[in-house]
Amino acid sequence: MTETGISRSGKFKVPRVVISAVLLAILFAFYITIQPRGFSTYVMTIWSNQGLLLALAAIAQFFVVLVRGIDLSVGPMIALTNVAASHLLSGSLGEVALGVLLVMIVGTGCGLLNGLAVVVGRIPPIVATLALGSLYSGVALLLRPTPGGDIDETLSDALTYDVYGVPTALIALAIILVLVAIPLRRSRFGMSLYAIGSSRDASVMTGIRVPQVTLAAYALGGFFASLAGLYISMLTLTGDPNIGPSYTLNSIAAVVIGGVALSGGVGSPLGAALGAFILKTISALMFFSNLPPLAQPFFEGAILAIAIALGSLGMLRVRSRLERFL
Repeated sequence: MTETGISRSGKFKVPRVVISAVLLAILFAFYITIQPRGFSTYVMTIWSNQGLLLALAAIAQFFVVLVRGIDLSVGPMIALTNVAASHLLSGSLGEVALGVLLVMIVGTGCGLLNGLAVVVGRIPPIVATLALGSLYSGVALLLRPTPGGDIDETLSDALTYDVYGVPTALIALAIILVLVAIPLRRSRFGMSLYAIGSSRDASVMTGIRVPQVTLAAYALGGFFASLAGLYISMLTLTGDPNIGPSYTLNSIAAVVIGGVALSGGVGSPLGAALGAFILKTISALMFFSNLPPLAQPFFEGAILAIAIALGSLGMLRVRSRLERFL
């Protein structure tokens, strides 16, 4: 269920998250060498802000993938909560705090609705989340037909700058990862998520409430999508109903690059976050490497396609191994 350094054959195996961390370090070192401003607080802050945004989307995707699902509504949920934030995050401190809470409720509710469609409606995750994602996109367009709105600038500055030279985004990410990782690995609920991803039938036999845990996984996905929607509001100070589409595929690619198995039961939020930062660093490298502007989307698309294809191949290998024992 969990990532270890020893394979079933008894041989030492480098954990996937370590591979992702090393790859990120290499890419970041190269990025710093070609970045005109070099290694500075400004560069680190911009890099961290962009990375945190995708990391939150990747963590949202992680919880659903962990229980053998897939969420094609991550981008639309981000757009909807971003639009909601553009209506709610202004005024007094109390009004802003209430607005943040309402945005998180909206995101969590969307995730729960996804889960109900999958668990109660027995609709395949890819179909359910694609359909509901279209619904969320439509609601976002109704609420905010064109980009606009008003976001509290004080809160934005606090979350998007730095504290004594350390980007606030990195501090926030570290806190989030600790708060998520500890219960995920040490609580019954967390272990149930991994168990369901590893074997749903075995989970039922051991007494795990599979429907309830699966619903919670989708709700958590919606919650973290709402955090991404809130953070993009802090970065842009506006609401944009069309801002979400790229985050769906990028979140899937990020979890795969970070060592999360699309077949379920394997991975960590840290790995998902590392995958997100790897993708953002690659994008930054292409931007500063003098590639023709029209060629950059091609290479970014190729990287996404390769990452998702590798994840799909991993699913096929797992299924073929299982079939040998049936």
